[in-house]
Amino acid sequence: QVQIVESGGGLVQPGGSMTLSCAASGSIFSVGDMGWARQGPGDQRELVATISKGFRRTYGDSVKGRFTISRDNDKKTVYLQMDNLKPEDTGVYVCNVTVVPIGGSWGTQWGRGTQVTVST
Repeated sequence: QVQIVESGGGLVQPGGSMTLSCAASGSIFSVGDMGWARQGPGDQRELVATISKGFRRTYGDSVKGRFTISRDNDKKTVYLQMDNLKPEDTGVYVCNVTVVPIGGSWGTQWGRGTQVTVST
């Protein structure tokens, strides 16, 4: 089985910074794209950022220039550095990882999500 575990999150003031991390573990043969999505209250899930195994990065328009995604392939971990946070960044941030399990085929695994609240 494959486990996706996020860490980080919490309460931060507008203009502040926060780092999220997400680690994939278990019976993994290979890891492909890794990324983050978020869902605000009453909103649809939206793309925040993705990073390929070759470190090609994609960002949602609302976070460009403020968020930075990175990864450590050896640790099977993806990070999201969030700067200049705004109240509209509030939501549940969910990690997603494309993996090949041992004996399996490519598929996307999702974490449970971590709450980020930007407020005074």
